[in-house]
Amino acid sequence: PIQKYQHVLSVFSKVLPVVAQELPSAPHGCMEGSCYPATGNLLIGRAINLTATSTCGLEGPEQYCIVSHLQDLNKCFKCDSQKPYDAYHHDNSHRVENVIYQRDGRGELTWWQSVNGEENVSIRLNLEAEFHFTHLIMKFKTFRPAAMIIERSSDFGHTWKPYRYFAYNCTKTFRRIPAHLLRFIDEVICEERYSDIEPSTEGEVIYKVLDPAIHVKDPYSLDIQDLLRITNLRINFTKLHTLGDNLLDRRPDVLQKYYYALYELVVRGSCFCYGHASECTPVPGVTSRDPGMIHGRCVCKHNTVGLNCERCRDFYHDAPWRPAETDNAHTCRECNCNGHSNQCHFDMAVYLATGNISGGVCDNCLHNTMGRKCETCKHFYYQDPTKDIRDPAACIPCDCDPVGSVEGGVCDSYTDLDLGMIGGQCRCKQNVKGQRCDYCKEGHYGLSLDNPLGCHPCNCDPRGITMIGAPCDQISGDCSCKRYVTGRYCNQCLPEHWGLSNDLAGCRPCDCDFGGATNNKCRMDNGQCDCRPHLIGRQCSEVQPAFFCASLDYNKYEAEEAIGLVIDLRQPGQMVTWTGPGFARVKDGAGLEFTISNIPYAMEYDIMIRYEPENFHFWVNYAFLKQGSMCCNFLTTAKTSTAPCWCNYIIVETFVDLIMTNAYSFSLSPQLVLIPKYDELPGFQGDDVQDERRRQEMELYMCLDSFMTLPMPALAELCTTLICSISAIMYNGALACQCDPQGSLSAECDRVGGQCHCKPNVIGRKCDQCAPGTYGFGPYGCTVCDCHSQGSVGHQCDPVTGQCPCRHGATGRQCSGCQPGQWGFPNCRQCQCNGHAESCDPETGACYECRDYTAGQLCERCVNGFYGNPILGSGEHCRPCPCPGHPDSGHSNGASCHTDYASNQILCQCGNGYAGCTCVTAGTIDGYCTDGVCHCDKRTGQCPCKPNIIGHNCDNCAPNHWNFGSDAGCEPCECAQPNSLSTHCNRFSGQCHCQPGFGGRQCTECEAFHWGDPRVRCEECNCHPLGSEMAQCDRVTGACVCKKEASGSRCEECARGFTGIFPKCIPCHPCFQLWDDAVFALALREYNFGLWFHITFFFHLNGHIFRAEIALTDGRLMGVSRELNVTADLDNALKRNLTALEKELKDLNNTLHRLQRELKNYHTAGLAEQLENIRKYYQISLNSEQRCNASVYGPQSPVEQSEDTRKRTEALLKGRKDSFMRTVTANKKSLSELEEKTREIDRKLTNLNNRVCGGHGNASANSSCPDSPCGGAGCRDSDGVLKCGGKGCKGTVGASLKALDNAEDLRDIATLTQTVKTQAKDTLDKAQGKKELFENSNKMLKDFIQKIRDFLNEEGADPESIKKVAQQVLAISLPVNRTVILNIIEQIKANIANLTNVEGVFKHTSEQLAKIKDLLKRAQDAKVSDNINKTKEALETSQNAITKAEKKITTALENLKNAQNITNTVNLYYYYQC
Repeated sequence: PIQKYQHVLSVFSKVLPVVAQELPSAPHGCMEGSCYPATGNLLIGRAINLTATSTCGLEGPEQYCIVSHLQDLNKCFKCDSQKPYDAYHHDNSHRVENVIYQRDGRGELTWWQSVNGEENVSIRLNLEAEFHFTHLIMKFKTFRPAAMIIERSSDFGHTWKPYRYFAYNCTKTFRRIPAHLLRFIDEVICEERYSDIEPSTEGEVIYKVLDPAIHVKDPYSLDIQDLLRITNLRINFTKLHTLGDNLLDRRPDVLQKYYYALYELVVRGSCFCYGHASECTPVPGVTSRDPGMIHGRCVCKHNTVGLNCERCRDFYHDAPWRPAETDNAHTCRECNCNGHSNQCHFDMAVYLATGNISGGVCDNCLHNTMGRKCETCKHFYYQDPTKDIRDPAACIPCDCDPVGSVEGGVCDSYTDLDLGMIGGQCRCKQNVKGQRCDYCKEGHYGLSLDNPLGCHPCNCDPRGITMIGAPCDQISGDCSCKRYVTGRYCNQCLPEHWGLSNDLAGCRPCDCDFGGATNNKCRMDNGQCDCRPHLIGRQCSEVQPAFFCASLDYNKYEAEEAIGLVIDLRQPGQMVTWTGPGFARVKDGAGLEFTISNIPYAMEYDIMIRYEPENFHFWVNYAFLKQGSMCCNFLTTAKTSTAPCWCNYIIVETFVDLIMTNAYSFSLSPQLVLIPKYDELPGFQGDDVQDERRRQEMELYMCLDSFMTLPMPALAELCTTLICSISAIMYNGALACQCDPQGSLSAECDRVGGQCHCKPNVIGRKCDQCAPGTYGFGPYGCTVCDCHSQGSVGHQCDPVTGQCPCRHGATGRQCSGCQPGQWGFPNCRQCQCNGHAESCDPETGACYECRDYTAGQLCERCVNGFYGNPILGSGEHCRPCPCPGHPDSGHSNGASCHTDYASNQILCQCGNGYAGCTCVTAGTIDGYCTDGVCHCDKRTGQCPCKPNIIGHNCDNCAPNHWNFGSDAGCEPCECAQPNSLSTHCNRFSGQCHCQPGFGGRQCTECEAFHWGDPRVRCEECNCHPLGSEMAQCDRVTGACVCKKEASGSRCEECARGFTGIFPKCIPCHPCFQLWDDAVFALALREYNFGLWFHITFFFHLNGHIFRAEIALTDGRLMGVSRELNVTADLDNALKRNLTALEKELKDLNNTLHRLQRELKNYHTAGLAEQLENIRKYYQISLNSEQRCNASVYGPQSPVEQSEDTRKRTEALLKGRKDSFMRTVTANKKSLSELEEKTREIDRKLTNLNNRVCGGHGNASANSSCPDSPCGGAGCRDSDGVLKCGGKGCKGTVGASLKALDNAEDLRDIATLTQTVKTQAKDTLDKAQGKKELFENSNKMLKDFIQKIRDFLNEEGADPESIKKVAQQVLAISLPVNRTVILNIIEQIKANIANLTNVEGVFKHTSEQLAKIKDLLKRAQDAKVSDNINKTKEALETSQNAITKAEKKITTALENLKNAQNITNTVNLYYYYQC
């Protein structure tokens, strides 16, 4: 059989080249659809286009060897490819073109061969056009490549895509390429069947682009066409097959037998024509005409053109170009242009819009036609109704007036009655009519070419015209207007008129306010006048909210602000009939000087002086500088000169000096007022009717006279309007109320005069100051001073702090209390506390907080546990009772003691079981004391005292000594004289009793809040509380530490950089700092100049040098002067710029206000309504505030009622104090009895805690029981959980927990047993798996051996075949070798060895069971039934777990035996196999 196969293979090898090189298949022609050109070998005729990256012998002869031919002696040959192959002269040339034909003319094999040992080699075919590539055939002379790649390009080599990967081991060579069977027609995979090392020669590689095993649904799809289309083909050889010797020896002669050698290469395909050609011709530029060559230029059909028939021919674009299909040729269709064009193009949008019927669009239509098919006439032409559209003369020009028609004279190009189109009809502009569009419509004028509407509408405002008929002139378009109407279209009012309407006159006068408006012009639409700042309303006669009109007496100057007077403020409750804060006291013959610097408007003013004497019993004579003054009383007028009169005001024509001519000094309340002469203002000074009417109204309604008296009567409404007009002219608008937000009830003020609505006790136009006799300007107004009549020297107080001026000894804001350390107001006297307290009850004089262990109302006695006479002057103090220790020593056995002056001994009131007297430890010599107890002389009872300590018990310092209790005895007081009151000091602290102003222990220092030299005098600091940081001043200089806004030695002045009256210091403008720095720098320079001058004068006495230095210094001073002048000039320039900027800012503000007024006037009615709402809501808010204040202040307020309730409660508590104390005493006795019972319960509970929990359970404040780790009743751990017992604790709970732990150990044993069982089962499963694996392998081996035996027994098996079979058998590698099997056996043995301690586990379990039984016996002796029940349950659970563990251990032992048997079986099996 082998010989038969070899014969068939030899025949096939001879026939195959002929088949591969047969002529191209005949063209299939064109059927109903696509055409099929002939296919063939694309390499024929393209030897020049076939290249290789490596060819042997190109540079010169190279030697190569072959692997086979063992019987031949010649194994190596030469390759010389410097010249092309020639069968007779160059038969050892192995260029790449040799692969096109397998044999030469003599029938000898030819091949291409690469350079020895070079692995990365590629062969590339470059085509001149696009071709269909179907499959590839390669036949190798040597081993086929161990790895290679077939790639394609369809853009002439710019980009490449892989077709297929080939490798001996795909996973190792091309790791990222899948190696499975082909699933999709275009999938890129790696294939291994063509990369084996066998055969060593004539091995083939066949690749088909469309694998027959994969069904192709649509072979004409774009994806399939793209897969078949190529312009270049590349075969990359990436790995050689070797026998392994190259790994041991890298010498060149070893690599001589490893190279690529290819007998034949066949690239089957056809020209690529998209199914539109059945034959192809040579591409221009290709001269090769070899027989069987497949050419690349298609002979196109179906009205297509192009190298590959890739587009439609000209004028055949009515359908889209597409590749031909089997049943549809997709022939390109001719365009229809109605004979007016021979050019067209395809438009996909048109094709889709027509439902895929027609997509051709004609280009360059002739004969004045247009459209997709040249089917309509173009603009300015229309179709002659007598001619067909295909007629060259079918379109004729339009006849339209280009001025009146749209688009310059275009007409309807054809007739379509449904669309309203008539061929040749002109399309007129909107305002044009006529057949040719050459006339304007009614109500229009001025036909124009530039007007898109043709004619202009008249646009006459119907409200302003008077004509009836044509609205306007047909040529000019002018309208005829009413009386007060103007403008081309009669749509504007004449100046100073507004409100265009259908009235007979057309418009109304503006009638702007002569003062509130800047002029009499207004807006035409709403009549809004141009208002001055802060004036609103259409006529500018209303005042903006928060602004007011200045009254005629607005410019007032109070005498209190004049020079040369003394002010007497008004008394509380006195009726106000004067101006200012009070009366101005003017002495006899004195004058008042008023400074006027704020004249608002340049004009003439009358000077009026208001006044009121404090006492009308005096005659006052007023001497004026000029006669002709007027003296008036209310509304009467009477001429006078210097005669005395009872006047409330006088009016003078010039400035006056007010001179008092009586013989006494008295008080009056004068006020100087500037009254403007309003008849000089615009609106009053003219002779027209309006000016005359206003002057009459001012006199008729007595508008001026209303301002002559105080209080001022109500003004007439007409006066208010006129005065606002006058104020607007003088002040250029309304003035801001500037109501103080704290002192006023709202931001609004009176319309005339601007008086704000003040809160209680607040005065001033702006409500910015407290009334006389009040203080504390704030959100609730001012508070009445309410100075105490007996403690204060006056009724006025500090306007900021409210501090009244107190009499000597009085203190407090109202001067209604005594100084600290005094009592009994108003007859204040010092507290009598015997030097043991500094303060006492201000009413009763009872001392507060007695020191030095004293008690009593005057600190006149010692507290319990102390003895002595603490009365000041007695020389004694309270000392601890020596019974025998002091009360806090821990060994005092007496509750109190007293001095027995007869025996000069301290007698203790001893407790039960104690008697006698002892020495004071602190004062007794240490040698007489033992264990804290000191002993006295047994005969006299005198204790041995330390130095400077006296007393029978050594319990007091000697006179003028202190520091009782020190080791060295008492020390001298050493009080400084005369700074101390006496030489005596406190025996414990050593503090001497100092004179006022002195301090320190020895009175050698100044006391707190004082300064000076204590050897001379100590003075009080008196630092102002509002200006200083602290009350203590510098102890040496007395300088106070001031705040940044205060200065001076007592911090009672405004500091540099601040202005105002202290304490109301306000920072200066930022420019002050700049000027201050400049002045300081100049001063420093002057100082340096002076210093330099003195030094020069000191060192140069020569007169000439002295004069030179003076000249130099003078020159420098002149330079400084020049710099100052320059600075002054710059300052003036800055001032001018600032003035200009202020003017610009003012203009901008005026513009802004004007725009705001215009905006507000659009909603005038709405604004009034909103303002009314604001006022209503403000009133509601004000009422709420009053109710809120009423709830806090006043006798009926809840706060006051609460205070009254508190006082009554305190009184009740004070009245029931004795009853309460008796109740407390009874409760204390009951508590003592309960404490005794509690201690008894605690002892019993401690015993119970020891028996149950194992601890005493003494809980701390936080229930932590730090000294009882076992807990107990009331003990809790850190988490707050009750704590009782535990591991290592005695008691029933500890014993029970120990039993439970042992039960848990039994559960752990059960878990361990289960783990052992699981491990044994896993080992058994692994062994069973290995057994099955061995049995399967054994069966496969037996089957394979049987096959070999059958082959050897077959007849005709030659030695060569047997040899090959033997070699293949030897090449088989067993999947499991001996080492692997031995490792598996060792693993099984190790797993079994891990289970050898099963007996030990069982033994441990038995021991634990014995312990549990012992614990059970101990638990039975306990008295806590609940824990015993838990223990019994735990023991039963443990017993069940032990039983289960024993069963599982038995099962595990059986499983181990089975595993051992399986292991033995495996060892035996392996032994027989080996």
